[in-house]
Amino acid sequence: MDNQTFEKKMRELEYFHSLRLLPGAHTIIRADGRSFSKFTSSSFDKPFDLKFHELMVETAKALLSELDGIYAYTESDEISVLFPPDWDLFDRSLEKLVSISASIASATFTRAAQTAVNFDSRICSAANKSQVVDYFLWRQADAARCALNGWSYWMLRKNGETGENAAVILEKQSVAFKNELLFQNGINFNELPAWQRRGTGLYWEKYDKPGYNPIERKEVVAVRRRLKVDEELPVKEEYKEFIYQFLNLGD
Repeated sequence: MDNQTFEKKMRELEYFHSLRLLPGAHTIIRADGRSFSKFTSSSFDKPFDLKFHELMVETAKALLSELDGIYAYTESDEISVLFPPDWDLFDRSLEKLVSISASIASATFTRAAQTAVNFDSRICSAANKSQVVDYFLWRQADAARCALNGWSYWMLRKNGETGENAAVILEKQSVAFKNELLFQNGINFNELPAWQRRGTGLYWEKYDKPGYNPIERKEVVAVRRRLKVDEELPVKEEYKEFIYQFLNLGD
């Protein structure tokens, strides 16, 4: 068998290599920390740790910047990054985008934390703007649910309950029950930091940068862009409109 034929035969075994993102679809990549419950068990405060939050924000910045996204959202140990329909990085290769996004997240977090961690990635293809909005509403609702559950669970643990008993007490309990549990222990859930309850958004903003033109010998202003970290995200209908602004860029 000649080399060319042999290589073609081997290449055919790379079955998923030919998969491409759906043409014309908005793409969302979600990176999730692998086994982060175990990783955070002894190194970070519960239920939320500011240092961990900052590490996730730095990781989201790297994904948004290096992959040229238009919006990123992070809550807990996950990051979702939105890309426009005409995004063509790596020729829209699903295999490459999944592996490289996970690699960027893992390397960024590991370097910042000085502790080795791993992320996995998955891709969501949204056929229209409404599906994109629904996706981010879903993730923000998950952030609120996890925040309330986390605060309730660790309040019970602080009060002497075992992990097993705390889980049993909270099983199938209402939102009102959990809010009251926290309130009776001096915590108003609605007054906790917004990033804990709503997640954090990252996006590009334009700004004017003063400068000087030596040829014309005059002051000038150049328009630049920078990453904004938004820890006061709106909710519900306002969040829908907030997401739509990124989808309407260039329209």
